[in-house]
Amino acid sequence: MQLGIPQETLPGETRVAATPETVRKLVQAGHRIMLQAGAGTAARYPDGDYEKAGATLCDASAALGCELVLKVRRPGHDELQGMQAGTVLVGMLDPFDHDGLQAMASAGLTAFALEAAPRTTRAQSLDVLSSQANLAGYKAVLLATQYYGRIFPMMMTAAGTLKAARVVVLGAGVAGLQAIATARRLGAVVEASDVRPAVREQIESLGGKFIDVPFETDEEREIAQGKGGYARPMPASWMQRQAALVAERCKQADIVITTALIPGRPAPVLIQPDTVASMRPGSVIVDLAVERGGNCPLSVAGQVVEHAGVTLVGLTNLPALLATDASALYARNLLDFLKLIIDDQGQLTLPEDDDIVKACLVCRDGHVLRNT
Repeated sequence: MQLGIPQETLPGETRVAATPETVRKLVQAGHRIMLQAGAGTAARYPDGDYEKAGATLCDASAALGCELVLKVRRPGHDELQGMQAGTVLVGMLDPFDHDGLQAMASAGLTAFALEAAPRTTRAQSLDVLSSQANLAGYKAVLLATQYYGRIFPMMMTAAGTLKAARVVVLGAGVAGLQAIATARRLGAVVEASDVRPAVREQIESLGGKFIDVPFETDEEREIAQGKGGYARPMPASWMQRQAALVAERCKQADIVITTALIPGRPAPVLIQPDTVASMRPGSVIVDLAVERGGNCPLSVAGQVVEHAGVTLVGLTNLPALLATDASALYARNLLDFLKLIIDDQGQLTLPEDDDIVKACLVCRDGHVLRNT
């Protein structure tokens, strides 16, 4: 097959859908790789390395004109114009954006959104949400160190002792767990909260303390189990109790990192403005949910702002700040997905009885196949 790797056009997107490592493996499998010149430059992958791996450098139209196109983000209007009906597209395509799905369907694309892959053992190797969230959680802590005016570890010096930073992590999914681990490595005292009681053991295994909000009803306990590995919206009564407890922890914290997201929904509000006002001057909040509205309503997408002496970091797309590693992991995710839709003879095949393929297929033959 002929596979196209165009350069990403979304502002601030530095990742690339293939690396010299994955290009080499695809070429060895008999495929021809058409890579737009400069596609990997922002991720520190030079064109020369791709050529050595067997890729053919081309312009955007040639890359988008291939029968199978690999991307990081959903194609924009101009990119869709350059793709032919029947093209197979694989990438992170935002399966909850109906308008975006309809645009791809109207262009006649067969599109696979890898974010929609089920959270199963078999799908772990192509779980793009986990591979990218892992890096986002790590980068969130580094951003906190940048804007926090003190050090993380306790330090005993001849001039006196410096106390360890107190970090609160809200949401203990992949990003949250990595944030806990990274903050602990830097010497911080870490507490973490999550609606799912099952993550308590994971938090404690990383050296964090679990902020426990007891359940008062069977309904709360059942909802807290989550669905498909994701958190579910909790009842208002539990959210009120959590908010009160989180507010108290935030008042004592130096750093708060929020990671709570529910697929297809606005981010839940976990930190109210009055809680921010009660925090110590110099404290930092890093809001990883800011692209979905934010876990704090004072966060501003793409900006670092200050409120009552508290710095709120609302930078978006943190994996793109680690583009080399983020691209390496993402490209391997794509490679593993391609094994499901390309047969041993190197031909495209769409096994719709495959649960992963079926879950990721969002549009085909002009129709949107997913309810958003």
